Amino acid sequence: MSYAMTENGAGSGRGTAAEAGSAEGSGAVIRPHAEDAFANELSALAAADDRPRPARWRLSPWAVATYLLGGTLADGTVITPKYVGPRRIVEVAVTTLATDRALLLLGVPGTAKTWVSEHLAAAVSGDSTLLVQGTAGTPEEAIRYGWNYAQLLAHGPSRDALVPSPVMRAMAEGMTARVEELTRIPADVQDTLITVLSEKTLPIPELGQEVQAVRGFNLIATANDRDRGVNELSSALRRRFNTVVLPLPATPEDEVDIVTRRVEQIGRSLDLPAAPDGMDEIRRVVTVFRELRDGLTADGRTKLKSPSGTLSTAEAISVVTNGLALATHFGDGVLRPADVAAGILGAVVRDPSADRVIWQEYLESVVRERDGWKDFYRACREVSA
Repeated sequence: MSYAMTENGAGSGRGTAAEAGSAEGSGAVIRPHAEDAFANELSALAAADDRPRPARWRLSPWAVATYLLGGTLADGTVITPKYVGPRRIVEVAVTTLATDRALLLLGVPGTAKTWVSEHLAAAVSGDSTLLVQGTAGTPEEAIRYGWNYAQLLAHGPSRDALVPSPVMRAMAEGMTARVEELTRIPADVQDTLITVLSEKTLPIPELGQEVQAVRGFNLIATANDRDRGVNELSSALRRRFNTVVLPLPATPEDEVDIVTRRVEQIGRSLDLPAAPDGMDEIRRVVTVFRELRDGLTADGRTKLKSPSGTLSTAEAISVVTNGLALATHFGDGVLRPADVAAGILGAVVRDPSADRVIWQEYLESVVRERDGWKDFYRACREVSA
């Protein structure tokens, strides 16, 4: 098995691979934070949790793992799985956070790195919002601290003029900080974390002071292992992390389960029909993505060329969700081949020249000859014309 519900599902930009589960709504909020969406589950776990908890943790490591993997408590409360994958991966990640080592979640796009990091922070600290979003323009201040320039000009450097970063706040309060897309951050800014992670201190030279991390502080970073050559981590920084690789779903059944659960969750927030009405199309989307991703048909008989895109589970969730929206607003509410064909084309054909040839070969050599796929073949031919 593999996965967690994914990061890019249906435009959330956050995750999918096995983020299965039913989150409770939060009014007009489109996407509530994990600690709000699953507040009832976290409360039930806290009430039933009688195991030792590290300093300032809301739950014990066992309860954090149960929150991510799902289970049934003694009182009958069902904890929905947030991650579908090897249990040992979750156990290693949780155990890492209970030590003085930071955690690096590494994987290809769509393996739910962001989703897992959010739920880990929610379960451990009750707050997943201490977040630094990595981009090519992320400044050093986003990791260290900034200044309120009105205060700075009026009164000079002082603690009142200092604007703490999410990492500084996490250090001072014994919380879990998150750094997304670490390898997108410029190398000199990345290395700001070295002192934080090795010495557990953040110097403030302008004031001759420092912030020392209190017990409970740790950091979760995510990185895309396809981003080689962007901003590679220095060996000094990489040594400060325990790296956990999140794999793609191991079996088609796992991936169908992940897509179905996540689409149902997103669909409820968008008032879309239940995904089981289109289970055939969900299985078809997953099959197409897996075959093109693996370069081999499911029966192992035909080798295929793989397109340039990742064709992740997150993208499969997006394709199915968009298809459900089409079926709801412009159809009869049932997911059909014509509803997912355009989304699949957009996911597969990223390079208009090379990928289009690969897609056409797949349609003619595999899809056209497959029993029960005639409607899907015709729908794909129509949008590909």
